Amino acid sequence: MQESDLEDLLLIFGDPEVMASFDSAPFNRTQMEHWIQRNIQHQVRHGYGLFPVILKSEELLIGNCGLEHMELDGYQETELGYDFRRDYWNKGYATEAATAVRNYALEVLRLPCLISLIRVGNEASRCVSKKIGMQFVDEITRNGISYWKYAICAE
Repeated sequence: MQESDLEDLLLIFGDPEVMASFDSAPFNRTQMEHWIQRNIQHQVRHGYGLFPVILKSEELLIGNCGLEHMELDGYQETELGYDFRRDYWNKGYATEAATAVRNYALEVLRLPCLISLIRVGNEASRCVSKKIGMQFVDEITRNGISYWKYAICAE
């Protein structure tokens, strides 16, 4: 991810339907710039972050998928997450990207486990987690929002 991805990312995070899954208003340009900077700083600090997802046939950024280090209930966790343009939903891109990131995290970075926090009711994201081998762990509340917690650990 880089600052030059701003316009493409605004097509995702500026979309009210995409942001409904976060229970958030669409981002404006300033919010998007801050989000990109936060993610770049995360990557520098932890050595991993979000990758742009490029549709090669069109050389078009259609989403992002990657890893975020976080503290959850007093434990250090790494979350696998993704965001896609609405016009590229339900085409298998999230599953393909999440599979690649899962493999990278477990096999190359050798992270012991990954989690995904999915807003309760987001069945499409829940299906992606299941397709890549994650198992339901718990339903949690974070910042007043209910999530399904899925996880997968290295063998």
